[in-house]
Amino acid sequence: MNETLQKELTEFLESLKKEGLYKEERIIQSPQGREITVTGEPVLNFCANNYLGLSGDRRIIEAAQRAMDEWGYGLSSVRFICGTQTLHKQLEQAISSFLKTEDTILFSSCFDANAALFEPLLGQEDAIISDELNHASIIDGVRLSKAKRLRYRHSDMGELEARLKESQESRRRLIVTDGVFSMDGDVAKLSQICDLAERYDALVAVDDSHATGYLGSHGRGSIELCGVEGRVDLITTTFGKACGGASGGCISGHKLLIDLYRQRARPYLFSNTLAPAICGGTLKVLDILSSDDELRKQTMKNARHFRTLMQDAGFDLIPAETAIVAVMVYDEAKAVELASRLLKEGIYVIGFSYPVVPKGTARIRVQLSASHTDADIARAVSAFTTVGKAMGLVN
Repeated sequence: MNETLQKELTEFLESLKKEGLYKEERIIQSPQGREITVTGEPVLNFCANNYLGLSGDRRIIEAAQRAMDEWGYGLSSVRFICGTQTLHKQLEQAISSFLKTEDTILFSSCFDANAALFEPLLGQEDAIISDELNHASIIDGVRLSKAKRLRYRHSDMGELEARLKESQESRRRLIVTDGVFSMDGDVAKLSQICDLAERYDALVAVDDSHATGYLGSHGRGSIELCGVEGRVDLITTTFGKACGGASGGCISGHKLLIDLYRQRARPYLFSNTLAPAICGGTLKVLDILSSDDELRKQTMKNARHFRTLMQDAGFDLIPAETAIVAVMVYDEAKAVELASRLLKEGIYVIGFSYPVVPKGTARIRVQLSASHTDADIARAVSAFTTVGKAMGLVN
């Protein structure tokens, strides 16, 4: 590295720190859970994607251990060479049954699933129509395709229809959206999106990573919640959030489409298959979700309770009905300071700023879990209120 590059990088990183945009990685000295250890102290964790509280569940850990004992640590290969075990097919079948789809293909993460989603299906004569607040993995996946790229304002159905009219000469059109938008916590207008897709003969893809497992009457995500099961062509989701919190993801949908991805999806063809432990643990998660509804109900109860208390305390929240509660701060440096002060009060949260969210929309994203107690929630709201008043964020 030459001196010029060293100087440029040093100045850039220093500017991020001055603007409150530099992301520090706190070291957790314990397993994931409602309470974690940070810098030697126990704190309550309110910013994990551990919606159902399953990350440390002994049933899942033991299922993962059994899978390793039976199937080994890893496959050392990709699926079509020598990386497909009975266990992988069992998991794909179980996911398809759970999501009510025809077939499923596994990936090492949902980021990889979204990277694979577009390029095999869509070329120069096609068009992708994407919500402006879609996850970064969708944006990166779209960039890998040669299809025409169109965006519509967040959840603006009038603008979505305009984009569909604008792209009517395209051979294929795919509308893609998050099911739950990860930074705001709101749910996509899937019923209206499917209506428009059917009217204009377009495909629909939904990334349901922040919904699978706890939204909908059976935990099948935003698609079940919005009553559009059978109308969405492709679902991508992760096992790294509500479904155990480790890693792994998938594309689920029509069998013909899944067959195409098995033949042409580069992250599938050129990356090692999912480890047996992840498969075994995720199979156990699906078993729990199919037989026990209490965790899902508790997650939503906790989210509603926290949201109500924070609104009563005077905080500015983005309206939503999921386990994600965005506490708006707007100023990047203040968001970082608020998170730091809350950590001293025993509440672990993170300040989100550009480029994770648009400039001027900095926030604390609070995520509720089935494992949080009423006492945990009361303590978190009390800490937010105390620090918020000291910083002039609430009266």
